[in-house]
Amino acid sequence: MAKTAKKTPPPAPPADPMPRRVDPCVATLVDKPPKGPEWAFEVKWDGYRLAVHVEPGEVRVITRGGYDWTKKFGSIVAEARQLGHASMIIDGEAVVLDEQGRSDFGLLQRAVGKKPSLHEPSEIIFYAFDLLYLDGHDLRSRPLAERRRRLEPIVAGRAGAIRFSEEVHADGAEFFRAACELGLEGIIAKRRDAPYRSDRRPEWLKIKCARRDTFVIVGYEPSTMPRAIGRLLLAAKKGNGLVYVGGCGTGWSNEEAVELRELLEAIPATRPPVTLKRKGAVFSEPLLVAEVEYRAWTQDGKLRHPSFKGVKKRARKVKVYSLDK
Repeated sequence: MAKTAKKTPPPAPPADPMPRRVDPCVATLVDKPPKGPEWAFEVKWDGYRLAVHVEPGEVRVITRGGYDWTKKFGSIVAEARQLGHASMIIDGEAVVLDEQGRSDFGLLQRAVGKKPSLHEPSEIIFYAFDLLYLDGHDLRSRPLAERRRRLEPIVAGRAGAIRFSEEVHADGAEFFRAACELGLEGIIAKRRDAPYRSDRRPEWLKIKCARRDTFVIVGYEPSTMPRAIGRLLLAAKKGNGLVYVGGCGTGWSNEEAVELRELLEAIPATRPPVTLKRKGAVFSEPLLVAEVEYRAWTQDGKLRHPSFKGVKKRARKVKVYSLDK
């Protein structure tokens, strides 16, 4: 009598099903770093927040908004296949570094976009800072310190498209001061004992380095609110002329928006002070300057996230930002 062959049992299902998408934990903006040994500090990278999903036979790159950008990040996808694990979800930031080793959002936009760029998509680096899922186990309920202990041996020491976002062992205030002196965007503080929770959370904090300079006001765009401005049009000095560096649409009250429009309507320009084709632009003589706080410069020479802080007359003693420096 023939023996019946034993059937191989099916593989056991994973302890935790792998989610198709995880809404990211988002840091809350605060004015200064927290104190205490329960906080870990990292560089705040200026790029695209991504989740890299590694599954058997598939790697997906998902943006903060839930879009599949796998095709845009070929070098990250290729390296993720070589990390030695069948399934995982890594949280991090895609960046392009400038010549000083700082993340530059403008360079990243150009590298990812369709316009010609000096930076190739292969120059994009994914800085991994959290591990949400690993080989059948959902790690989101585990403390940050444990999640990073598991992430570190997977990505630390790599110098290619995927790298480890190192913790900086320093006093938060000292680290923030040094980061700003180096021209970084800011720092991130995270509670070591906190689980991973989606959406904006107090367990993750961001402290930004802001730049502040003075720019010439060359006009405005009207607001939908009657008799008010919607955006200030700003320029910097270059040689003997002025160059448009972007519009600023925040930082004033409703009353100030009306007052600013009255000031600019009193000094209409006989001809545009800058080369700018923008529908709805109303040009003024470049007699006033605005003090503006902003994050950085984009690759095409515009202010990133500018915020109005005050206005004054353009006098010789007022130092206007120059692109020649």
